[in-house]
Amino acid sequence: MMAQALPKVSGKLTENAPLAPLVWFKSGGAADWLFEPKDVADLQGFLRDLDPGLPVMALGLGSNMIVRDGGVPGVVVRLGKPFAWVDTVGKGVTGLDDVLEFGGGASGILVASTARDHGIAGLEFLRGIPGTVGGFVRMNGGAYGREVKDILVDCDVVSRTGELVTLTLEELGYTYRHSDLAEQAIVVSARFRGVPGDPTEIAAEMDRIAKAREESQPLRSKTGGSTFKNPPGNKAWELVDQAGCRGLQVGGAQVSEKHTNFMINTGTATSSDIEALGEEVRRRVRENANVELEWEIQRVGRR
Repeated sequence: MMAQALPKVSGKLTENAPLAPLVWFKSGGAADWLFEPKDVADLQGFLRDLDPGLPVMALGLGSNMIVRDGGVPGVVVRLGKPFAWVDTVGKGVTGLDDVLEFGGGASGILVASTARDHGIAGLEFLRGIPGTVGGFVRMNGGAYGREVKDILVDCDVVSRTGELVTLTLEELGYTYRHSDLAEQAIVVSARFRGVPGDPTEIAAEMDRIAKAREESQPLRSKTGGSTFKNPPGNKAWELVDQAGCRGLQVGGAQVSEKHTNFMINTGTATSSDIEALGEEVRRRVRENANVELEWEIQRVGRR
């Protein structure tokens, strides 16, 4: 589609934008269009006036995603710095003392650190999720025994038609790593509730989480986070290990030797290599344990 056919924006609109630099695997094709809105109103107007037939996809930190080599059709929306904000909505308001509000582009580390600075406990686990508020609200992100459904009050979402709506916890219909949020809707802000806590103790818990991640996960590699959901009563990494997949390679993609529920790009992997490796792991686990692993990593775009 020609640029003149797209709605006018205040933010940045880039044609044929490479996505590999924006995702953790550092692989994959380009977006037909990459839109980085200036603010919520800019996003609303763009989606309202955009051809309804063009698909829209949100991109956060790109940690839980395989962008296929053929690129992503339509428009990829990336919530950048204008959406990485924090607000203390609840201070001094009865019943809201322990509620903080965050923009959809705020990182898990920013959320946890802000809560620590305000003496609000219960959000430390977000220190262990390498994503943004928009992403982990959508997928009910979790780590270390807690998930977003345990802390979410509500969130603001811009629909594909440009409407700004507030959705409650109940309306999101959370299950394990899943919500009922419409596929092309974009989370622009959310409110989280914790409990009163001691900042020193909160900081210690955040440090413990950071240390545990560093020791057990290949954080210094080109990876995509947890590859598969934990099946009921099982741990995905154990099933992968038992199927003999530790260190397994397809092209430049490899199952991590350090944590078998992580795949890594050793430097030359295409997205096809990475996805094919995941499917081979699923096949071997199915044969070995009669368990069907479900992808946790989102796979998007043209093959």
